[in-house]
Amino acid sequence: MPKLKTRKSVAKRVKVTKKKKVLRSKAGRRHLLSSKSKKRKRKLRRKTKVSPGDKRALKKALPYSF
Repeated sequence: MPKLKTRKSVAKRVKVTKKKKVLRSKAGRRHLLSSKSKKRKRKLRRKTKVSPGDKRALKKALPYSF
C-alpha cells in the first residue's frame, strides 16, 4: 500500500496533542482590532478544540497524526 500524503495546509493550522485532541486558533484576530475590547482580544489568543464533525475530516487530511 502506498504512503498517504499529509495535507500541509491543514497541518499548519491545527495541532494534535498526545491524547489526540485537536487544537485550533480562533478567528477574528487579524485586523480591525481597535474596535474590539481587551477582554475579547485576550480570549481570542487562546486555542480551542475542534468540533467532532470537523475532527472526522481532519483524520483524512492528517493520516499519521491519529
